[in-house]
Amino acid sequence: MSSRGPLNSREWLQVFSRIGQRVRQAVLPLAGTEAGRMPLSVGAGGDTTIELDRAAEAVVLGELAALVERGEKFSVLSEEAGPRDFGADFPLVLVDPVDGSLNAKQGVPLFGLMLAVLDGPTLDDAFAGLVLNLNTGEEWTAIRKQGARRGGKPFRPMQRSDRGRIELLGLESTPRSLKVAQPLVERAGKIRILGSMALSIALTSAGGFDVFCAPLPMRVFDMAASLLLLGEAGGVATTLQGEPLGPLRCDLATRSTLLCAPTRELHAEALRLLGSRP
Repeated sequence: MSSRGPLNSREWLQVFSRIGQRVRQAVLPLAGTEAGRMPLSVGAGGDTTIELDRAAEAVVLGELAALVERGEKFSVLSEEAGPRDFGADFPLVLVDPVDGSLNAKQGVPLFGLMLAVLDGPTLDDAFAGLVLNLNTGEEWTAIRKQGARRGGKPFRPMQRSDRGRIELLGLESTPRSLKVAQPLVERAGKIRILGSMALSIALTSAGGFDVFCAPLPMRVFDMAASLLLLGEAGGVATTLQGEPLGPLRCDLATRSTLLCAPTRELHAEALRLLGSRP
């Protein structure tokens, strides 16, 4: 990694990958343990921070602080610690240290790390991102206008296997979501509720889900890396009303519904089912 000038997209991903491996080492021994689930405080995002979250975030912030010592200037926005100024407003690094922390707290082995870097304040400004499955170690990465990778290899979404229905529908994990998404549920062959937005959207980008839906407003902050991944793989994401997400600000307050699919065909079909198009 070059030490001359600001980090480029690939260098940011190298940093994120190194951070991810160290976060895994810190988090996995705590998942599903009484020590890991110990409540500490309310984080900047409004959720209760547990020891597992704190340990993950400490690794991330420590690694980013090391960049500052080498002359890099940027800022950080983390779900737990909130904003941190390291000498410049942008690049802005977004950190969700444990996406799916309830799963981690309960010992359900499906939770991830989300890291993204932006050159402006909106989702459209994300220029590199990483989603890491903290259980399996599988990395998903994307660079704006340079494509998406899964496990270090470029990928495109799998072909749809059943054009008569949504074969596999993913939903954001609240009971009310089932009711709001009822038109999609009725058309789906099977439903999966994973409890991690970042991993669910990443899997959608590869065609694992035909459609993924968050029917109730969720923080767009949590979606930054995975939506970049989805777009670079050729997928489509909007609100449930078909409105673009790109202009939304990446902060801890902005929320939106989400409807995404690996292809325009599947996304358009899902919008029709929801009654958003004639």
